[in-house]
Amino acid sequence: MGLWEAFLNWLRSLFFKQEMELSLIGLQNAGKTSLVNVVASGGYSEDMIPTVGFNMRKVTKGNVTIKLWDLGGQPRFRSMWERYCRGVSAIVFVIDAADHDNLPISKSELHDVLSKPSLNGIPLLVLGNKIDKPEALTKHDLTDRLGLKSITDREVCCFMISCKNSTNIDSVIDWLLASTVAHHSHADSCATASVYSVQTGH
Repeated sequence: MGLWEAFLNWLRSLFFKQEMELSLIGLQNAGKTSLVNVVASGGYSEDMIPTVGFNMRKVTKGNVTIKLWDLGGQPRFRSMWERYCRGVSAIVFVIDAADHDNLPISKSELHDVLSKPSLNGIPLLVLGNKIDKPEALTKHDLTDRLGLKSITDREVCCFMISCKNSTNIDSVIDWLLASTVAHHSHADSCATASVYSVQTGH
């Protein structure tokens, strides 16, 4: 692993002051804005106002500036997801892992947006949020019920997180940085073995 880590560090150095662009999509109340706030400042609030349309925020992590597009999840805003996902470094789909009733809708919306030709090949990161709740699904169940293994035209990774407790947030950031470097260098990369992932090839 030492040589591989040295190689990744060398690759990262080639992209000094690189800008990464991410689009956060998912149903309303999934925790997208909370995720942005936690990544940006480590702050979390129970009283979040639903995003109307979209918000954009820039965060610097190491040598990379991350531009985060936080897109509204209400039905009237979902039609614009494709437009703001074009050409991004990764699509981040946030889902409330404790909201079992809305899982079919989440699955349908996710597969619908990924079917757009303009989004072919863009890495997908699925974040099962709110694992601090006892009714939250496991990683295996969420992967199965969202049909993630059927997605074969891009890199797909799944993390279980809690914005409230900042659980796995650092791992998510690490994956994004490594995946972006790999994406720009045309190499296949996924999360470290210690973090659950779904990875498929062509």
